[in-house]
Formats: sequence, C-alpha cells, structure tokens
Amino acid sequence: MKQNKFSKAGRLIQLCFAPYKWQIILPVVFTVAGSALGGLNPYIIGLGITELGKNVKAMNAGVSGAGVNMPYIMKIVIMLIVFNVVRQTLTYSSSFMLGGGVQNAFKDLRTRINEKINRLPVSYFDRHQQGTVLNTITNDVDAVSNAVLQSVLAMTYSVTSIAITCVMMLYISLPLGLASMIMLPASFFLSRFVMKHSQGNFLTMQNTLADLNGYVQERYTGFTVIKLYNNEEETIKDFQRINEKINRVGFKANFVSSLMSPIMEFMVNFTYIVMVMLTGYAVLFSGMTLGNMQAFVQYIWILYDPLGQITQLFPALQSAAASMERIMNFLDEPEESSEEHKNTRLVPEKCNGHVQFEHVNFSYTKDKPLINDFSMEAKPGQTVAIVGATGAGKTTIINLLMRFYDADSGDIKIDGESIYDMHRSSERELFGMVLQDAWLYHGTIRDNIRFGRTDATDEEIIQAAKAANVNHFIKTMPGGYDMMINEEASNVSLGQKQLLTIARAILKNPRILILDEATSNVDTRLEVLIQSAMKRAMEGRTSFVIAHRLSTIRDADHILVMDHGNIVEQGTHKELLVQKGMYEKLYNSQFDEG
Repeated sequence: MKQNKFSKAGRLIQLCFAPYKWQIILPVVFTVAGSALGGLNPYIIGLGITELGKNVKAMNAGVSGAGVNMPYIMKIVIMLIVFNVVRQTLTYSSSFMLGGGVQNAFKDLRTRINEKINRLPVSYFDRHQQGTVLNTITNDVDAVSNAVLQSVLAMTYSVTSIAITCVMMLYISLPLGLASMIMLPASFFLSRFVMKHSQGNFLTMQNTLADLNGYVQERYTGFTVIKLYNNEEETIKDFQRINEKINRVGFKANFVSSLMSPIMEFMVNFTYIVMVMLTGYAVLFSGMTLGNMQAFVQYIWILYDPLGQITQLFPALQSAAASMERIMNFLDEPEESSEEHKNTRLVPEKCNGHVQFEHVNFSYTKDKPLINDFSMEAKPGQTVAIVGATGAGKTTIINLLMRFYDADSGDIKIDGESIYDMHRSSERELFGMVLQDAWLYHGTIRDNIRFGRTDATDEEIIQAAKAANVNHFIKTMPGGYDMMINEEASNVSLGQKQLLTIARAILKNPRILILDEATSNVDTRLEVLIQSAMKRAMEGRTSFVIAHRLSTIRDADHILVMDHGNIVEQGTHKELLVQKGMYEKLYNSQFDEG
C-alpha cells in the first residue's frame, strides 16, 4: 500500500530516534516545564501591580498606616527570580541533551544509508545518477537534522506557551478569553491551507537540487572533455536551466510559506486592539483589576510570539518533510534478496574454475530481450575471450556471472554448483576483476593494492606489483609504495592505474579472473606491459577476457563472437579467421581503421 509523506516522515522519525527516545523526551519535558513557568510570569506580575494599586489607593485616601506592602512585593520578586532561574536551567539542559540525541540519531541514519548502499543491486546505480545518492546522504540528511534541532524545542515551547496562555486568559476572564481565542482555529485552517499549497513545491525543489548535484558531479568528473570540445557554454546553459528551476520553485515555495508570518501578525494586532478596548471596559464597569487587565493584554502578545515561531519554522519543516520522503524512498528501495539460508560454498583454494552457462535468458527490460538461450562452457584453466560489437551483450555475460544481475531463466554453474545456490559474497570470493575504468581510492599505493586482500603482507604486495610489471613505476614515484593517490587518482597515468588494478587482482589470487577491456585506454608500449601482466595473472586460472582489440586475445583457448545476445561464432583465433565470418570482419577492421 502506498504511503503518504506524513507516514514516511513518521517512520523516519521512529527509525532515527527510537534508540535515543529519552534524549528527546526529557528535553521536551524540560521545555514544557520551562514554558509553563514562563507563562505564569505575567499573572504574577499582575498580582504585584494589583497590590501596588491597592497600596497607592489607600495612601491617596489617607488611610492610617497605609504604605507599600514590601513583604508581599518582595515575595513576588523572589518568586519571579526563582521561576526564571529554574526556567533558564531547564532550557540549557534540554538544548544540551537534544543536541547530543539528534547528532547520534543522524549519525546512525548516515550509517544506515551507507549500509543500504551496499545492499542495493547494481541495477539501482545503473538507473540513478551518483549525485542523487550523494544528495540523499548529505543535503537531505542535513536538512532533516537542522529542522529537528531548530524545531523540536521551539515547537514544544510554542505549543506549551499557547496552551498555558489560553488557560491563564480563561482563568482571568472566561468571556474575554473565549473571545480572544477566535484567531486560533483561524490560524490552524490558514496554516493548513498554506502547507497544502507549498509542500509540493518544496518536494520539487529538493528533487531539482538532487538533479543539480548529479549534473555538477557528472560534468566536472569529465571536466577535461568539456574543455576539449569547447562545451563550456552548453554546460553553463544546462546548469543555468536547472539552477533557474530551483530558483523559481524555491521562490514560490518560500514565498507562499512566508505569507503565514505577516498574516498572523495582522490577526494578532487586530485581536490586541479589540482586547485592549474590551478589558478597559471591564476595568471600568465589570470590576476587573488593573493587574489582570495588564496580564490579559500581555498574554495577547505572548500568544503572538509562539504563533510567529511556528509560522517561521514552516519553510524549514516543509523542506525537511520533502527530504524525509526522499530518504524513506531511498531506504525503501528493493535490495538484493537475502541469501543467509544458502549454505553452498566453494573454497577458493579448492575451486577448479569450471564455468557453465546453461540456456540462460536475460533482459534489462522485459519487453527487450538481450540474452537468448545462451549456453557455453569454460573448462578449468581456459582463457575464454568474448568479442562483438558494442551492445552485443559481452559485459552482460560478466554481469550475470558475477551476479550483478540475475538471469530471467536458465542456470550458471561453477564446478557443477549453481551460483544461485551460493551466497553472493561467497561466489564473488572466487573472482578477481580488472575493468576498463580502473578504480583507485584516496590512499597509498600500498593500500590500493592491498584492497585485493586486506591481510596481505608488504612482501606479498611487492611480489604482486612485480608480477603486474608495476614495481618499477612505483619505485620511481615520490614515496614509492607510500605515495598517496589523490581523490581523482589523477597523479598516476591511466596505464599505471590499470597495472595497479592488475596487481590488486594478482594479490587476491582468484580462481576465476575477469578482464573487461583492460587495455583499451593505454598506448602500445603500456599495452605490451599490461598484456604481459595479464598473462601472468591468468596462469593456471579460468579467465574471461572482453576485448575490442582482437590482437590481444589471439592466444585465447576459446573465443565467443556475440551479436545481439547470441553466440554467432566460436572457436580459436585461427579457426574463426578460416570461417571468414563476423570475427574476421571485426579483426580486419581494426587494421583498416589504422
């Protein structure tokens, strides 16, 4: 059943604050108590004014012994001092506890989002920009965190203050109290109307902000390409278009929401004028004391302060509500199915690496089949190359083998065991992978190689680097193995990145190795080094090689030629050339292009 934004907000609040409920409840209780004490101040001051009025009247009438009742007045002063000291103590205590509780709660939420990211299927990241995920874990979480810090105590104080004020006004004069409260239901319906017409704009603003983050992240990742093709003006125009949309929607949302404050102020001022006249009449003709009149009129202004706070919080609360909806939508995304019950496990050291595809069918979208009745076998230790035009399904085969996607039908087996009977993490322990886009993270070269096996010794890292033909490069760099790779990994060349990832794969010592376009981004000299490293990496292992440069897979034991998800040719390099089919055309075309 589809949930509305309010139920999603409630779920997120429960999710975040359930472990820290007392760090939220106690500050709320303290704030209620502090607000109640503050609400008594005008009435107590009114008692003092009334007493002073009596004293002055008695002195003017010449009553014997008349004077200011100092013991009573001092009692009022001491009471006000005590009330305000207690009130301030409660305020500071509640702010301290709430700050800790909120920060802990949102630290847990960020952790939960990060854990969620690791449980999501690869297909989610294929469908969404990286910027939208980054926006969820940063901007959306911050928007909710700031709104909670700003609003919990303020809203508690405001609601309590309104309640205490109403009670005291009714206590002073029931008819006048009821008359002054006419604006409360009017304020409620007005605020509901405004929220209804501005909430959609706040959600649109948050979604557009996510689009902007995704756009900036995507464009400036390829900053050099933008410069190369003189695409700066087009990039700026697209940025301005999204930025203009944020500006337009944000202005509309905040403008509509901000109308609450001036409208509320008008209502309070109007009520104040009417009540001054009515309480003045009551003093003259109905016996209301001057102190009660002063207290009643002051309560009108006190009533405006919390109402004004609530209306000022509306924009932040509505923005937070939109962010809550986005966060819960992300947390509700379907995850990879739980496989804790699967016990089938192949020990990497004992795995032979015998891979079989049996009548596999797959499609990214149900109406567009890609892999059709695909069957093939890779015997232990064989090197199987997969070639074909772009979109033929080469990488899809690897995605299915690694279980980044699951086949619609058919089966894939390793050493006779279905991969669907294994836990994903157990199956992936059997693999090492070198991709076209070499990935390195911000850390030392040593740590980047050790990523393949975190318990590896320094000597094992050096041996893997030597096998990958990258040891010499590392030694020539400042700091050697301790040189820091920057955040964009731009302080090493593309070829060096690729060799480092090969070293990482060699260090893992996998039983099955996957090389996906591993030499497509490097020059001829580095290609020779990479091919040499790849051969060492593939020794004694079952290997799958995807390549556009067909010269790199001439020594493969078996070559599959794919077209639109089907194997159209297969055999060795020499056998396929003799067939004079699609493989021969692909092979010769790379030389014709030169």
